Amino acid sequence: MPLTKDDIVRLLDDKKIKYEIVEHKAVYTIDEMLECGLPHPEQIAKNLFIRDDKKRRYYLITCLEDKKINLKEFRKEFDTRPLTFASEEDLMDKMGLIRGAVTPFGILNNDDRDVVVYLDKDFEHKLMGIHPCDNTATVYVGCRDVAKLIKDHGNELHFVKL
Repeated sequence: MPLTKDDIVRLLDDKKIKYEIVEHKAVYTIDEMLECGLPHPEQIAKNLFIRDDKKRRYYLITCLEDKKINLKEFRKEFDTRPLTFASEEDLMDKMGLIRGAVTPFGILNNDDRDVVVYLDKDFEHKLMGIHPCDNTATVYVGCRDVAKLIKDHGNELHFVKL
């Protein structure tokens, strides 16, 4: 069973990780998220769930919301096969998430540990605003804390300049 918003909050509490959670209407895009009047808009994360052309490798790219990610440049820099956005079915299968709820917390649902995570170095020592596996809330949490959860889960993780 995929983790819920309540599961994420309980996990953060259990691990004594500091966070701030803000409830809001369901959002499906960054623009909708920014329209919610959330605190710390400069810390909102954009999350791209992508795959290679053979559906062999899956990647989660998390960066500041205003950054543009060129998948061709990403491919060259990180030596991947051609990339495209993963389908909603892949998103549910790999991370237990629906469209609009993509988040690094979804990695904790990746039982096969086959999704590679790329976190923007610009977040490395800051708060990041991400969904708690539900697009009706945003959690502000330290990027290093999220990275530790991902590493402890066993997924490959890279801090990179995006």
